[in-house]
Amino acid sequence: MPPSYSTDIVIFGGGVAGLWLLNRLAAAGYRTILLEREALGGVQSIHAQGIIHGGLKYALHGAFSGASRAIADMPARWRECIAGSGEIDLSACKLSSPSFYLWSGDGPGGGMKAFLGSKAVVGGAEVATETEMPGFLRSRGAVYRLPDFVVDTHSLIRALAQGHAGRIFAVGSDGSETTLTFERAGERRELWVRGTEGSLRIKARRYLFCAGEGNQALSEQAGLATPRCQLRPLKMVSVTGAALPETFLHVLGAGLSATPRLTITSHRDANDTPVWYLGGELAEAGVARTDARQIEVARAMLAELLPEAAMHELEWRCLDINRTEPASPGGRRPDNASLCAEQDVIVAWPVKLALAPVLADQVMNRLRVDGIKPGYAGRSRVDDSGLLASVFPDPPAFARPFWN
Repeated sequence: MPPSYSTDIVIFGGGVAGLWLLNRLAAAGYRTILLEREALGGVQSIHAQGIIHGGLKYALHGAFSGASRAIADMPARWRECIAGSGEIDLSACKLSSPSFYLWSGDGPGGGMKAFLGSKAVVGGAEVATETEMPGFLRSRGAVYRLPDFVVDTHSLIRALAQGHAGRIFAVGSDGSETTLTFERAGERRELWVRGTEGSLRIKARRYLFCAGEGNQALSEQAGLATPRCQLRPLKMVSVTGAALPETFLHVLGAGLSATPRLTITSHRDANDTPVWYLGGELAEAGVARTDARQIEVARAMLAELLPEAAMHELEWRCLDINRTEPASPGGRRPDNASLCAEQDVIVAWPVKLALAPVLADQVMNRLRVDGIKPGYAGRSRVDDSGLLASVFPDPPAFARPFWN
């Protein structure tokens, strides 16, 4: 019989949502470990644009939707954490920009759309002055400064992992075929870890699946009946070039779509060269295009937006990624973070990076409802961390942006 390790919570997935939960659970006194098969932040989180927004783009009809209500408080809540005075300490996280902007477009329709949205958002939006708006948009229509901001996702992931070296473990980090399997032990599950470094039986009061696209496979492996995932594919674009000015901007399109035509965030590559990371409707519609066609469409958008940029001196890349959500009728986009609890498993989806605190609230509340209090109610709490090190000898690496 392999050795056994007992704990309160096992988290699967080291993205922003899983790491945020690790911080909340550890602070509340829960004995918690996190397992990651790839790199920390390695799939969805590192490829997010890092926008912590308050829902304006969901409120462009002039009234709150479910999505705008759910996310309205997020900028203030995140700012407290980054200031070191919130529910978790993110003072080591870097801000890419303290503000985000929205350009209504050259026509009157775009201006009305932005105005309606600004009236429906807690904190509102203000007309940007010429000195603070991107220079290439001056005298080209209304530009609004939103109550949103942008975090550097790489530093965010590091800040969330800080201080948890004894709780975060890499599964198969040495390239070995480490397997995780769930086996029944009466009404409870046990996690069996088998690899080249040895075997271990892990007993937890709750298993928390927060692995994004991996949630579906984990749910099936655990024999769950209810949770199902849906994927929302995107084809993101990065463009690198010394002529690109620092820009954090939603570009509105025609009509009252909740999705901006184009969303731009600025970053720096490993050589400190400016990078524009492009999302919005461009990325959603781009899944039907080849990489070459997507770059062609993006190039035309930027030529219209920034005609003075030297297009032939820019380097273009595409990235296909999947946002993972709980399945909903007709594939409708969920309004809020969501979880599904079945026996001793909780399957969790943040839906958006900015909603990670809401997801943590939901999980903490679920644990209270289930009567799961901190402190493993089993055998004596001996220091058995060496058991984990015997099968998980190395910590996971940190993911890097794809343009690096």
